[in-house]
Formats: sequence, structure tokens, C-alpha cells
Amino acid sequence: MSEVESLPQPEADVAPANEIVDGDPQDSAPRPVEPTKKRAVLVYEGDERWQPPKIPQPSPEQLSDADEDEGEEESPEEHQQAEQGDLLANYPDDTEIELLHSRISSVPSLRLPRFARSLKSLCLRQNSLAELDPAEFGPLTLLEELDIYDNQVKDLGKALENMTKLRSLDVSFNLLRAIPEVISCLSSLEVVYFIQNKITEISSLEGVPTTLKSLELGGNRIRTIENIDALVNLEELWLGKNKIGKLENLSSLKKLRVLSIQSNRITKLEGLESLTNLEDLYLSHNGIERIEGLENNLKLKTIDLGNNQISELENISHLTSLTELWINDNKIPNLRALTPQLGHIFTLNTIYLEGNPCQTNDRAGYRRKVILSLPHVSQVDATYVRS
Repeated sequence: MSEVESLPQPEADVAPANEIVDGDPQDSAPRPVEPTKKRAVLVYEGDERWQPPKIPQPSPEQLSDADEDEGEEESPEEHQQAEQGDLLANYPDDTEIELLHSRISSVPSLRLPRFARSLKSLCLRQNSLAELDPAEFGPLTLLEELDIYDNQVKDLGKALENMTKLRSLDVSFNLLRAIPEVISCLSSLEVVYFIQNKITEISSLEGVPTTLKSLELGGNRIRTIENIDALVNLEELWLGKNKIGKLENLSSLKKLRVLSIQSNRITKLEGLESLTNLEDLYLSHNGIERIEGLENNLKLKTIDLGNNQISELENISHLTSLTELWINDNKIPNLRALTPQLGHIFTLNTIYLEGNPCQTNDRAGYRRKVILSLPHVSQVDATYVRS
């Protein structure tokens, strides 16, 4: 066998697909919403800002005394709204609106209620919003997707409680200190992102609708997996880059397919017995010492245990659906277990073992030995192989 096509070295702390653990807004940004119909988009290009149409101003002679007095008493909020103007003045009723990086700090300046009969997707990413006004968001009862990623929101309050058709909510990279209670009102919710906030515990999920399929809480300050018994239809749970010390309280998640708890403080692989539908397990950058506790997880396809303290390749010979095994940067001294543990798993196409003593102590012969032990594998570490 010969090597072909060198691949870029992947980062062990980043799961394939959509794992979020590194705290970088670009690296962990949730999937963008694909447009389906016409939409209004307002984006900064350099320092140039889209300007609303100029409205003719009356001359001083046309102003009454009452008008002049009212102008003198204008509040700071009213002044700010006046400065921003009606940012969507020229747009018709749209099903999608995207206002990206537009320096918006005042929602009333958007006059969102006028879109209540048509709006299904609203993106307010990378602005300066500190709160959501119920008077502005309350009428948007047809909304299905709401994205307020990268703002300064500390609490959602009751602004979303009428959005019974909302399916996707992204409040990542904000200042939340707790999971908002209002999500229990979102009876159609399927996916929610609370990445990179200041959330310290998993709570307020008792009334969450059973429609919820994906919960992303990466990059917070969570120490314990708890209060998730109500999430009986959850398929994906993302908890990377927190302070979790134990795998526990997962038994109710019978439909879970993806579990990601990278970059935490876990020392033992346990508590997964009930997760019989689990397909992808990401536990890199922890302190796990042994591979164990996977007897019932027969559907596993991807296991990422890179950057742990594992000294032996064991207890995975029964995982005959495995396609990828990442066990790089551990303490495995030799390759003797490769054939008995993995030689018969012909679905396996990718294995990462670099950074172990078995590689660092035998750099010249390591790769050839892996290929001879696992001839069906098409990628070893960052390089493809072929017959």
C-alpha cells in the first residue's frame, strides 16, 4: 500500500459537522439559514452604511410651539430611534429579513409588527441589541426562525411567548446567565442554540416541548448534566467547553444520536447504557483513562477520544458499525491491540493514533504497521492511503 494526498491536520477539539467548543464566533457559528423566498438584507460594507430615504423636514416657520416643545423634551431612547430612522422603510412585506452587522441597538426602529402577516425568518446577527421588546416581537406569530447571534442580550423576557410556530432559535454569543424560561412557550421548537453565553446550570427545561431535537450549550459555565428528563425526543446534545466532571443523568434520552462533551473535566466513560441509538460520541480533551461502558452502544459510528489519558485500546471490538476512531494524543504504547479490536470491523475507514507513544517512539515504522494491521482503512491520521 502507498500513501496519497496529504490532508490538513484536523483539530481534535472540534467535532465534525457542527460541534461548537472553541468559543470562536466564526468557528462555532451555527448553520446559516438558507433563503427560500425574497428577503430584506441590510449589511455594512466597510464603513459605508445603508441609508434610509430622506424625509423632507418642515421649515421652522411650519413648526408650531407644541412641536418645538415636544422636540425639546425628547428622551434619549427617542433620540436614538430618530437617529437610526426607519431602517426597512423601502422594503415590502417579506418572509425573510436579514440585518447583519448593522449597528442596530433599537428594535423599534425596525417597526417589525408591520411584517407580522408574512415574516417567517428574522436574522439580527452581530448587532448591539441589549433587550427584545415584547411590543415589537409579540406580533410576529408566524415566525419560524429567529437568529440574534452575537448581540448583548441578557434575558429574553416575554418577547417570544407568542411564537408558537418558532422552530429554530439562536441566542449564541450573548450575555445570558440562565436558559430563558420563555422557551417552554415555543411549542414547535426543534433546535435551540445558547452557545458561548454565561449559563451556569441546565434549568428551565421542564416545560420544553417534546418537539426539541437539538440543544446546543457549548462554551458556557455548566458543571453538571441535569434537568433534561423532559427532553425525550432529543437527538443531539452539545455541551463542549464547559466544566462538566461526570457523565450522568442521560438515561431518558433514548433517541439521542449525537453526544458532544469535548473540553470538559470528565475522567470516566460511563452513564451511556441507555443511549442505544447513539451514533456519534465526542469526548476529546478530557481526562478519561479507559475505554469502557460502551457495551450497549452498538450503533456507534464515530468515537472521538483524542487528547485524554487512555493507555490501552480495548472494549470496542463489538462496535461493528464504527467508521471513524479518533484516539490520538493519548498514552497507547504499542499497536498490538489493533487487529483483535478493529481488524474485523470493515466499516472502519479512518483512524487517528498520532501523538501516542506507539507513534512518537516509532515514527519510521508506525504508519506501515497500522496499514498492515488494518488493510481496509482508507485514512490514517491526516493522510489517505490506497491499495
